[in-house]
Amino acid sequence: MSYTAMYRRFRPSRFEEVKGQDAIVTTLKNQIKADRIGHAYLFCGTRGTGKTSIAKLFAKSVNCEHPVDGSPCMECSSCRAIAAGASMNVIEIDAASNNGVDNIREIVDEVSYSPTEGKYKVYIIDEVHMLSAGAFNALLKTLEEPPSYVIFILATTEVNKIPVTILSRCQRYDFKRLTVEQIEERMREALQQAGEKPDIEDRALRFIAKSADGAMRDAWSLLDQCLAFHFGETLTYDKVLDVLGAVDTEVFSRMLRFVLKQDVPGCIGLLEEIVMQGRDLSQFVTDFTWYLRNLLLVKTSGEDCEEAIDISSENLARLKEEASIAQTDAIMRYIRSFSELSGRIRYAGQKRILIEMALIRLCRPQMETKEDALLERIRSLERTVENIQTAVNTGSLLALSPADGMPDAKANGVSGSGTKKKPALPQAVPEDISRIVAGWKTILAGAGQPMKTYLKGARLSLDGDNRLLIVLEEGLPAEYFSRDPQNREQLEAMLSEFAGKTVETEIRSVKSESEFESSYVDLSQVIHMDIEEEDA
Repeated sequence: MSYTAMYRRFRPSRFEEVKGQDAIVTTLKNQIKADRIGHAYLFCGTRGTGKTSIAKLFAKSVNCEHPVDGSPCMECSSCRAIAAGASMNVIEIDAASNNGVDNIREIVDEVSYSPTEGKYKVYIIDEVHMLSAGAFNALLKTLEEPPSYVIFILATTEVNKIPVTILSRCQRYDFKRLTVEQIEERMREALQQAGEKPDIEDRALRFIAKSADGAMRDAWSLLDQCLAFHFGETLTYDKVLDVLGAVDTEVFSRMLRFVLKQDVPGCIGLLEEIVMQGRDLSQFVTDFTWYLRNLLLVKTSGEDCEEAIDISSENLARLKEEASIAQTDAIMRYIRSFSELSGRIRYAGQKRILIEMALIRLCRPQMETKEDALLERIRSLERTVENIQTAVNTGSLLALSPADGMPDAKANGVSGSGTKKKPALPQAVPEDISRIVAGWKTILAGAGQPMKTYLKGARLSLDGDNRLLIVLEEGLPAEYFSRDPQNREQLEAMLSEFAGKTVETEIRSVKSESEFESSYVDLSQVIHMDIEEEDA
């Protein structure tokens, strides 16, 4: 006999075996017991939550010769025929492949014939939202007033695509996602009742239940896959991680600590380990986001969050330790960044590069301009000031590295003695540059917003190739031109028009006034600037 997948073998045969849909089960059982059966039902919910299973159970129950408390007896000829898929009273239709008007007209023609045996003909139309507009219209009248022996059960994962005219003719039932406990309990019960007792670690079974993301069918499929891969062996937690391409929570903890220390090489190195282990990068992004979510709950809720987090005491202790050194706004920024990444990475060709960019942004909040990165940038600046103050007090200022918040000496032209080499005063300034410097205030007056505001504190200088340097304050003014090349092109066009010839510029940034004075020649001190009254 051919092998049957677990999700088919362990499909509930009685209402009591259905997990997580108590309100729906109770309502349907009461309708059967009271003989108040409706003619049209709409089952809505995400994949694997039991829509088709309950539809089949309901079809068995309404046709069962000896129902037990609303559930099918599973012994009469009708129950056995439906279970074997040989009953003419239960017609399953896949609307994804039978979505035309002609397919629905066939159903309309068939409902005029009463069942040869049993009480009801039950039509289960799966993924009903895939029907065309014409098919829905063809179904309307029959759905509203079907023969007394016909029941329609429509199942869909996208109820928003169902026409209102269809919704108004059905009893609607919304299926909830199952909890980890409900999935784990159902898997244990089903395996015991079937006499199958595979050697599975409790931790491994719980991880499978968690990975199913609320879908019972997905849980069975994952368990089937893991047992097949490690056939005849004890299914351990580590083996489940290998099969599913998942990452242990200890790796997330290491990654988070690298981020908190702003250690970019550490983050990239750990990501390299994950890649070399063959882990699924999309799954890593999703799981790390959930790890950050748990961290946020620990940070903001304390002891009250243990039930919502659902992790071991060992991992909870580690989360509490990390929550004590992480700031709430920083954690929320991490979650926001990785949540946005999870939406982009699914269809990305270079997943690793996207993750590396996200990790670098987490470690370098000064690269971001969004509001939730501002506090992180302020804290980074405060740490820099503290490091400098400590270094001054201890006489070890020159020993500070860029990681301590100090600028790289070589990158800024600092000589071995600690003094910057200021460029020599040019012997002659090009005529077009002189004209721009002299009329700078006039140029600013004609600029639009927000460019005018960002250029207000700009200083003008000259590089070795006689090219105009526009030196801006580090932060928003510099980012305005570096982030969008069109802004820089617009500025060059404005300067070229004023000078009457093409002008090339270079945008640079400095942290302070003293850095500009020690590193650049101020052309305003060389060339007399005209005086222009600005509008208020």
